Amino acid sequence: MNDLEARLARFAATDPKPPTFPDADVAYTLHDTAIGTLLLAVAHGRVVASSFADEETMTTRLARAISPRVLRQPRPLDDVRRQLDEYLAGARTEFTVDVDLTLATPFQQLVLTDLRTHTAYGATKTYGELAGALDRPKAARAVGTALGANPVCVVLPCHRVIGASGALTGYAGGLQAKQFLLNLEKKTAVFPPS
Repeated sequence: MNDLEARLARFAATDPKPPTFPDADVAYTLHDTAIGTLLLAVAHGRVVASSFADEETMTTRLARAISPRVLRQPRPLDDVRRQLDEYLAGARTEFTVDVDLTLATPFQQLVLTDLRTHTAYGATKTYGELAGALDRPKAARAVGTALGANPVCVVLPCHRVIGASGALTGYAGGLQAKQFLLNLEKKTAVFPPS
């Protein structure tokens, strides 16, 4: 055994604990799904992102808005990933994770906060209907813009909002992803008898 090996052996014998690193202020991971890769992020136990945006853009936004301590740490996102996978498999109809809309503007926060209330699983609303439900009946375009910048896609179901003609319009994950989500919900929704 040479001198270096002997010193390493003594060090290992006196300090057997591996180094530990603190948790990030913002933990994120990339999660592959049937609708594409989503960047999922949590800060202080709350979901701050479920986004189709590229990794560099989103981590920069997270660093500026929340904390520069943004680390790729998948473990804190286990519950979010599990719920997302269950939803995409048709085994879950709503998410029970806490959401933080730090990345949204005040108007986006207004629109996104009421999104779950006004858009039921398996059903759709138009941008105009959602604007009316928010007591802003002439703000359909502004609602569309707010939904287009939804930092928490799928978890906050902006895919349930469609054009006045019934046509699918813009979605951050693409129209195929939006159609997939709507078809999934329509297929697994249980509607009360009328």
